[in-house]
Amino acid sequence: MALYAGLVHYPVYNKNKETIASAITTLDLHDLARVACTYGIKRLFVITPLEDQQELGKRILDHWINGPGASYNPHRRQALELVEITSSIEEAVSTIRAEQGEAPLTMATDASPKGNSVISFEYARKLINGQRPVFLLFGTAWGLHRKIFEEMDFVLEPVWGKTDYNHLSVRTAAAIIIDRLVGPAGLT
Repeated sequence: MALYAGLVHYPVYNKNKETIASAITTLDLHDLARVACTYGIKRLFVITPLEDQQELGKRILDHWINGPGASYNPHRRQALELVEITSSIEEAVSTIRAEQGEAPLTMATDASPKGNSVISFEYARKLINGQRPVFLLFGTAWGLHRKIFEEMDFVLEPVWGKTDYNHLSVRTAAAIIIDRLVGPAGLT
């Protein structure tokens, strides 16, 4: 399995459907890195073109990987070593291509259905267990910009609960999605 994940901070929407760049949060870095490490994700890319946000992310990572946090919590260091800050989705894809010898299949996630291009968790599991690497993208703020969906190979079906309410945090949605894709039920 060659599954990579990306946490996209730009381009995303705010609640007014305006295009923005969202801020990196320590909770997202820590929690998503721990999910990635638990489920065998090869690398978690944190994607933002904003230099100040890249520096913030790198400072957080440096504290936990090389600084006092490394000895304070080795488990967190292990998880955060999977995180790489990049300026664009294209840069992350290029890194994956260099590591794997081929471009990954790209798969976006969203809380709302996206028409005929949506694939099921079952089909996505088959892709992930296939020969090509897969790059799974999660949007921050109010979700990925529509232009990202136009560039993806696939769009994964939304996470549906038992009610009409469908506004999970990216950390929660990512954990559910990754478990459905590569957790015990998703393994072949």
